[in-house]
Amino acid sequence: MMKHKYNISGMSCQGCKSHVTKALENIPGVEQVEVDLERGSAEVAMQKHIEIEEFQQALKNAGGNYQISMPSENTSAAEEKLMTHKYHISGMSCNGCRSHVEKTLNEIGGVAKAEVNLEKAEATISMHQHIEIAEFQQALKNNGGGYEIHPAGHQYHHTEKSKNKKKSKTKGNGKWYCPMHCEGDKIYDAPGDCPVCGMDLVQEQSLSASSITYTCPMHPEIEEDKPGDCPICGMDLVSKNPEPDAQNSTYLKLRKKLWLSLVFTLPVFLIAMSDMLNNNPLYKIMDLEYWNWGQFVLSIPVVFYTAWMFFERAWKSVVNWNLNMFTLIGIGAGVAWVFSVLGLLFPGVFPDQFKTEAGTVHVYFEAATVILTLVLLGQMLEARAHDRTNSAIKELLKLAPNKATRIKDGKEEVVKIDEIEEGDILKVKPGEKIPVDGIIKEGKSSIDESMITGEPVPVEKSTDDKVTSGTINGNSSFTMVAQQVGDETLLSQIIQMVNDASRSQAPIQRLADKISGYFVPIVVLISVITFVVWAIFGPSPSYVYAFVNAIAVLIIACPCALGLATPMSVMVGVGKGAQNGVLIKNAQALELMNQIDTLIIDKTGTITEGKPSVEKIVSVGGYSESDIAGFVAALNTHSEHPLATATIKYAKMREIEIEQASNFDSVTGKGVVGELQQKKLALGNKALLDEKGINSSGKIDREIEQFQQQGKTVSYLSVAGKVEGFVVISDPVKKTSKEALTKLIEDGVEVIMLTGDNERTAKAVADEMGIAFKAGMLPQDKMREVEKLQQQGRKVAAAGDGINDAPALAKADIGIAMGTGTDVAIESAEITLVKGDLKAVLKARKLSDKVMANIKQNLFFALIYNSIGVPIAAGVLYPFFGILLSPMIAALAMSFSSVSVIANALRLRAARLS
Repeated sequence: MMKHKYNISGMSCQGCKSHVTKALENIPGVEQVEVDLERGSAEVAMQKHIEIEEFQQALKNAGGNYQISMPSENTSAAEEKLMTHKYHISGMSCNGCRSHVEKTLNEIGGVAKAEVNLEKAEATISMHQHIEIAEFQQALKNNGGGYEIHPAGHQYHHTEKSKNKKKSKTKGNGKWYCPMHCEGDKIYDAPGDCPVCGMDLVQEQSLSASSITYTCPMHPEIEEDKPGDCPICGMDLVSKNPEPDAQNSTYLKLRKKLWLSLVFTLPVFLIAMSDMLNNNPLYKIMDLEYWNWGQFVLSIPVVFYTAWMFFERAWKSVVNWNLNMFTLIGIGAGVAWVFSVLGLLFPGVFPDQFKTEAGTVHVYFEAATVILTLVLLGQMLEARAHDRTNSAIKELLKLAPNKATRIKDGKEEVVKIDEIEEGDILKVKPGEKIPVDGIIKEGKSSIDESMITGEPVPVEKSTDDKVTSGTINGNSSFTMVAQQVGDETLLSQIIQMVNDASRSQAPIQRLADKISGYFVPIVVLISVITFVVWAIFGPSPSYVYAFVNAIAVLIIACPCALGLATPMSVMVGVGKGAQNGVLIKNAQALELMNQIDTLIIDKTGTITEGKPSVEKIVSVGGYSESDIAGFVAALNTHSEHPLATATIKYAKMREIEIEQASNFDSVTGKGVVGELQQKKLALGNKALLDEKGINSSGKIDREIEQFQQQGKTVSYLSVAGKVEGFVVISDPVKKTSKEALTKLIEDGVEVIMLTGDNERTAKAVADEMGIAFKAGMLPQDKMREVEKLQQQGRKVAAAGDGINDAPALAKADIGIAMGTGTDVAIESAEITLVKGDLKAVLKARKLSDKVMANIKQNLFFALIYNSIGVPIAAGVLYPFFGILLSPMIAALAMSFSSVSVIANALRLRAARLS
């Protein structure tokens, strides 16, 4: 076997690393791949040499714009003389930031190489000669993002100096991100504009404890930080109205600006349109020239206050060379306004074609102000629509209670939710929301878990059963022990997962991003061509026609509709999944789910309930059943396996005294051994007996086979080298498994069960489900099976709940974890089914179908809108129908194009997944 090291470029996050690793591992002949994200390198172990072109082709086929190259072997004398310095970088929060900073530093003259480590917040810069730190800081400042560079070890207090912070007057309950994902999954600490594209940042919803103040309805001067009674009149204190979230504040701010803009724009519009009237009555009051000056004065508040942010965004987009909608608006409206001002101040420099019969230059203050006001209207509607796309998370946030009843020293006390600690005893009364995750200590009740699992039927819960934060208690009180609090509760994790997935990018978005990159330059070029063609071939006054149509082209084009097409659908789709008990970790999984043609599933906890119980204990020698149960429980006190837990529970229920075995040892895949009362004990399968040289009679074997053929797990017990009995453990099949798997097979998905259980038990369950199976599979065997299917060109999803399933989940194209399983399995998976029900796999596929259809509709609409709108604005219909598009109508169409894309995405909220 040989190993080679390569440079990999184009990676910016853990998702990229995983994508590259999978692409290289799938190449025949490759044994192992280790990718280093920070260093941008890959070490590939292979059976024989593979040409680098084959690696590049595999990366190209997998998508993602990754490049592979050989590391440089030549180190010149100049390179040996390079000086290297380390610096501290502040302001980075994700790999998008790291990539942005690294690229900026590498572009500085004199820098040979710059490497940035996100974890250490450190930059290592090699340079030919010393470069002042001020030059690095200026480069970072010019490229935006609020990053700062300091000497290594320098103690500092980082303060964000970007405009985002200055604008922040709202105390939100989360963080902010750009809906266009300009810097990947980067999040910002305060509301404002995206430093790259200029769009309003969208607030990420979170469950972080907010400061709630309680006051008395009768005595508002009384304020407390927790519920209680008013010290003056004794009335219950009530919480003050919370502040509006940042997204709603953006909407309110834009609405205020819109009304103010209308106050000034409407008079400008009426003055301009009055020119169409015969014997214009306004001219009897004063001449046209003075009315033009009036329009100029009225337009100033619109241009320099209510809509000034659009010009700031346009400038920012040019500086960052991230050309977008605001670039076109800034150019179009700006040119119209500046042209009009110059026409007022210097009318003599303009050709007669630009002048009216009264000798004044045609002014376009009404076009500029109306365009800007309509764009403002579009932004306001978009802000409201953005607010609605987060509605699924907001509904989840409403589930979180803000107080709980804690029992301390035998007394009940009402406390805030963030004061609860692990191990606290809490009382949950009828109709109350369960405050944190934990187990029932005393009592029983029916719990409404529909808001978490999507299932409407309440679930009966009793002592030792798990309960989840945000679910609603039925008609009985119970006490519970808090186990997961704060960010560790299932509800918090669901909300965080939905937030993360909403910010992730689907592979289909690369197409939209690629088109958007060429879009604005092409539109500007079309605008210039429009002006030239109309100036040469247009009717008189040709320059006026040329000017107006060129502006209309700039205004009607809407690259933002293209950019929003994918992320809006993903955001709503991920939220819809969460409401139905399907948690999606990233957008890529959402896109790939409907392409899956093979599903690998585990048996225990996936097809079955994962709650084994002892069905029967059989004695075949001189010991009683109670003795056998005692021996079994003694051995299993050292084991954490679910089967062991079942045997201990069985012994406790029958009040059998449980001793502790000595010299305990676990034999992987076979069973356990130990000593009790100076007798050697062995508990396990037939392979364990064979290893220990213990014989069992044919009669016992045949009896055990009958149980195994019924899908039950059976363990032999030997005492002092002789089989004395066996224990039969059953794990019932989930009621919904058969129906779910049947529908998946009808949909064309091949289902294969891979289990570590014995052949007979596996066959019994597989036959009942009507699926193929392989038994005796170790974790590495399951992973190899996934690899084998992928090499055949299959799109493989793997579903499981245990640590032994984690390698297969990580290797599969999509890993699906049962929410009732282990943290390792959930961490390895892209999709988590909260209830652990295979019917949710069907929901995930249907959701994927609907989201992808919605994205394609959005992309089609955006492309068709621009493909039709731009030529019409350029005047292609004029020679045939005499139709021209006013820049004001173009602005209205442009504003509503983005809103229409978001509105279409919002239709997913009504989608039915069951």
